[in-house]
Amino acid sequence: MPEILVVDDEPGIRELMREILEEEGFDVRAADNGASARTALEAKVPDLVLLDIWMPDVDGVTLLKEWKTQGRLTMPVIMMSGHGTVHTAVEATRLGAFDYLEKPVSYKQLLETVRKALEVRAARPTTSGTLAALGDSETIRRLTQRLNLAASAGLPLLLLTHPGAGEEVVAHYMTPPDGPFLRIDEPAALAERPVELLGRAKGGLIFVPDIAGLSLMQQRGLVLLVSRRAEFAVRVVAACTRPPSQLLADNLLGQELHDLFAHAVVEMPTLASRREDIAGLATRMLEDACVRLLVPPRRFSTAALEALAAHDWPGNLAELEALAGRLALAASQDARDEEIDVAAVREILGTAAGAQGPGGIDLMLHLPLKEARDAFEKAYLEALLAECGWAMSKTAERAGLDRTNLYRKVKQLGIEAPGKLADGGKNKGEG
Repeated sequence: MPEILVVDDEPGIRELMREILEEEGFDVRAADNGASARTALEAKVPDLVLLDIWMPDVDGVTLLKEWKTQGRLTMPVIMMSGHGTVHTAVEATRLGAFDYLEKPVSYKQLLETVRKALEVRAARPTTSGTLAALGDSETIRRLTQRLNLAASAGLPLLLLTHPGAGEEVVAHYMTPPDGPFLRIDEPAALAERPVELLGRAKGGLIFVPDIAGLSLMQQRGLVLLVSRRAEFAVRVVAACTRPPSQLLADNLLGQELHDLFAHAVVEMPTLASRREDIAGLATRMLEDACVRLLVPPRRFSTAALEALAAHDWPGNLAELEALAGRLALAASQDARDEEIDVAAVREILGTAAGAQGPGGIDLMLHLPLKEARDAFEKAYLEALLAECGWAMSKTAERAGLDRTNLYRKVKQLGIEAPGKLADGGKNKGEG
């Protein structure tokens, strides 16, 4: 049931409203002054607030104005007063209040106004578009629910993701309607001009694709950006491929930034964990690829879709999209058959599996540059480390890297040796 926060300094009114609303099936929290209301909102954003105007510490209009300025007016607020004026009612409405009630509030008027406000909240979107690009399985529906809760709470969000899992789709979804979307492709800007970034993204969202790759100064800039986001009504979404606790343990993440994100982590589901989405996604991606590449429409056979659904997809959505583009081009060379059969699918899946085969490089050409670079670097370093017996010094020398930089790369890309490195720095083959 919807949760309602009642803010009033008179105990009798608070308890009466609690009784009325709970009898109607609503969950109710109460606050006895402005400071308590701030604390209650910090703890959890309610579905609706009943806010008294005249309170001893801070008046309700000032509190309403504060929430609006901070971008926290994400729920309907109904103002209440026993000695209000038309001017006060108009001012409260101008600031974003849903309605204004004069005390004593009748039972019927209270319930009618509350229900209308909750109906408006249900109809008002707080995010942009849908997550249809990720699929429509129960897993994606649960992800959508978690993201909607995060959007309501106003917390900075950390996406624990996997290569090609679609974190930018989620970031776009989390962007407020009609708000700007700002992706941080040059992390240096976080250290040099975080407030400028907030100004550019005012009313929208800032997306940081990989916090594990940030320097100490860039992390400090991000901390400042997150701490001042409410002033600019900006949401902040970041991503990483390893849990923040691991990044902290490996000195890739500072304690302050870790603590800011630790309580708002959402894990992106892999494609292999929701195979029921694969056929629909593959069909749509093939249609899009044919349009984008200016080739005749193609379709997958039933057996081909079954083969796609059985594949593990380590590159997730990005890998599936790249394969769809590859198959659209391959099929266009034989215009006699619109259907892509299982043999064509298995042939490309087979060549893409070998990191050194030409099929793997061709597949990477359909990936965004960063994802292609990460995929290549991980495959390259894993192969080189294996060839060098997982000796870090020898691998660093072969790769032309400083050993410290190699360690950082290995940690950043989530590369683990068979049996994992257990000696804190000494590996097989190093003395």
